[in-house]
Amino acid sequence: MPDPHFEAIRVARTGGVVTITLDRPERKNALSHGMVEELTEVLTAVTDDSDARVMVVTGAGDAFCSGADLTGLTGEDAANGLAHMRQIHRLASLLHEVPQPTIARINGVAAGAGLNLALGCDLTVASTEARFSQIFARRGLSTDFGGAWLLPRLIGLHRAKELALFGEVVPAAEAERLGLVNRVVPPGELDAVVDEWAARLAAGPPIALTQTKRMLNRSFETSWEAQLEAESTAQAYNFSTRDTAEAMRAFFEKRTPEFGGH
Repeated sequence: MPDPHFEAIRVARTGGVVTITLDRPERKNALSHGMVEELTEVLTAVTDDSDARVMVVTGAGDAFCSGADLTGLTGEDAANGLAHMRQIHRLASLLHEVPQPTIARINGVAAGAGLNLALGCDLTVASTEARFSQIFARRGLSTDFGGAWLLPRLIGLHRAKELALFGEVVPAAEAERLGLVNRVVPPGELDAVVDEWAARLAAGPPIALTQTKRMLNRSFETSWEAQLEAESTAQAYNFSTRDTAEAMRAFFEKRTPEFGGH
């Protein structure tokens, strides 16, 4: 990583930050079969990489991801539809389960599965030129890539239904107001904000951040009692790590802690 055999994506690494760029700008980075396979390979590798602290996902050119590549798709493909959706949803599950914090850098249009790919990241930073759409209904399709799970949790059930049933295009400012994205910034500031967030997360305590992310992801399906038990277990584990001991020393010594992930 980076790996020269990839054709539909680019992977770069700076310190503990892994940046994945969807690289089909001529198709507005639509998710092809090959791209799905390559993303699955990379996310699997990142999950198992203890030196990777943060993952950033973005798109080449003027788009984040316009959704699934439907070029040449006909009714004859229906027989393979379930197998294809299993691949798509394996990728969505991998993104959800990646232990490291993830950031979507949304530089342009994010539609359909492309929007849900962005929303599946932990944090989202968008350019003022970005546009968002759950475009599925306008293509005769129902939502996928986890959209029916993600949307209600992010913006509430009625708003989620409005976006999914109409498939309208939402500008960046409205997406921020609805809670679809964390931050909207001018195009010239997008890299600086994403880089700053990634650097802060990369410098953070990996074990504690991973546990916090996991508990937050499961909070809607967990009872109050079970969540408190999970927090107790996580905190007890943190106190056994060298990183927490380092944080405590740094606090009393009035310096910035240096976390090693152990």
